Amino acid sequence: MSDQKKAKDYSHYFDFSDARIISEDDEKKVVKIKGRDITIYDQPNYRSGRKRKREEVQVIRPDHIVPSELANLGKGKKFLIRTYGCQMNVHDSENMSGMLLEMGFEETTETTEADVILLNTCAIRENAENKVFGEIGHLKPLKLEKPELIIGVCGCMSQEESVVSRILQKHQHIDLIFGTHNIHRLPTLLQGAIFGKEMVVEVWSKEGDVVENMPRKRQNKTQAWVNIMYGCDKFCTYCIVPYTRGKERSRLPEDIINEVRDLARQGYKEVTLLGQNVNAYGKDLPGDYGGLGELMDAIHKIDIPRVRFTTSHPRDFDDHLIEVLAQGGNLVEHIHLPVQHGNTEILKLMGRKYSREQYVTLASKIKKAIPNASFTTDLIVGFPNETDEQFEDMLTLVEEMQFDAAFTYIYSPREGTPAARMEDNVPMETKKKRLARLNALVNSISEKRNLDYQDQVVEVLVEGESKKNPDVLAGRTRTNRLVNFVGPKSVIGEIVYIQVTEAKTWSLNGKMIETAEVRV
Repeated sequence: MSDQKKAKDYSHYFDFSDARIISEDDEKKVVKIKGRDITIYDQPNYRSGRKRKREEVQVIRPDHIVPSELANLGKGKKFLIRTYGCQMNVHDSENMSGMLLEMGFEETTETTEADVILLNTCAIRENAENKVFGEIGHLKPLKLEKPELIIGVCGCMSQEESVVSRILQKHQHIDLIFGTHNIHRLPTLLQGAIFGKEMVVEVWSKEGDVVENMPRKRQNKTQAWVNIMYGCDKFCTYCIVPYTRGKERSRLPEDIINEVRDLARQGYKEVTLLGQNVNAYGKDLPGDYGGLGELMDAIHKIDIPRVRFTTSHPRDFDDHLIEVLAQGGNLVEHIHLPVQHGNTEILKLMGRKYSREQYVTLASKIKKAIPNASFTTDLIVGFPNETDEQFEDMLTLVEEMQFDAAFTYIYSPREGTPAARMEDNVPMETKKKRLARLNALVNSISEKRNLDYQDQVVEVLVEGESKKNPDVLAGRTRTNRLVNFVGPKSVIGEIVYIQVTEAKTWSLNGKMIETAEVRV
């Protein structure tokens, strides 16, 4: 057998020759597959998802997301949400938790206690999907033991045709499937799954409207995610996001600003503005709404200590945004700007629509305007046709840019993307060797950059106990560096000053002090 993985054959997931239609009308279709009734309101369709008609997006402001008749549906019951993937999924889980709490459910972290389990999934890489299907398999014995348990799959994986078809064929113990565009429909869909005793499927290929007034149970009282837009129109050849999250839809600036002001009133110390392509914000809005730079300038005036944003695309990082970020204040000095590769030809194959030289010019402009900023990125090794020379170009770019940190990945074909139709012709062994070389370089630069902080005093927002030691506290600098120190639990959620005593590759150790001249 060759080192290279064989391309996955998804065709057997689409064989529904044994399916039988029980009933069908304009609203839904009920089919029987392998003995189980399945109610399908809508299911993903890539052909529909690729159509990018610029239909006007409505802003919906319902008084109540949870219908009054469902307010006590969860009384005496518990729910558990397992979240995979990016900050957007974390934010979606906060919304789902808010709805379930309004329905009378209580939250639990114990699988065996839960009456409803939702898997909020990520589709960005194959490994992420494998984890979810592993968890689906692990939950089957619990479902057999506890038939009244409702198991739902939602998030980005649910937007994939092959995933939904695989669940319908192979995982009949799942009760509910819904996607990323209709999260606000969770109460009604859950009602159908509980009382209908049949699998309920509703995944919209057409993007939904922008829904405001969503109930939300935030993860903590210190840092908050604020979604400013949905979807992505870039269509990088390797990326599934434009299909799972849909076209770009921006929230109105007044809604975002009001949410950030409310968080400031509640005492939050940090907000992160979220979007799949966050610096494309506002381009889809009618009229002269301005872009991310104008929005950040308005938020700059709100009394909240820290404001971040993620994730950017180099093509949309304009001069006005750089000018606004250079003001500092509550706009932190951390720029995450994914480059993905250091070779122009590979960037062209990836559909990134910029060259290496254009990226370097942009990055240099940002560094000149914000000289004390930390600079991080994303990098993919082993893209189809990547040669040794092209990989070397990635290493030289990392050397030239001196990234403070980088998220590095082996290329993983995603079914339905243009790159998946290319020959995945870089052997896995070669991909692993290249990743190891890349990581060694990234780590050495990160360690060198962190050494600049030795004996310096930094401002740290304390997030909680260290994952490795409950007697140690952990937090982050404005430049997003992790800092560990010993201190009283009372400073969790506060901003403190730490003198760095040890600079390591990925973190800093330090001791808490009273006042001092501070480095960011």
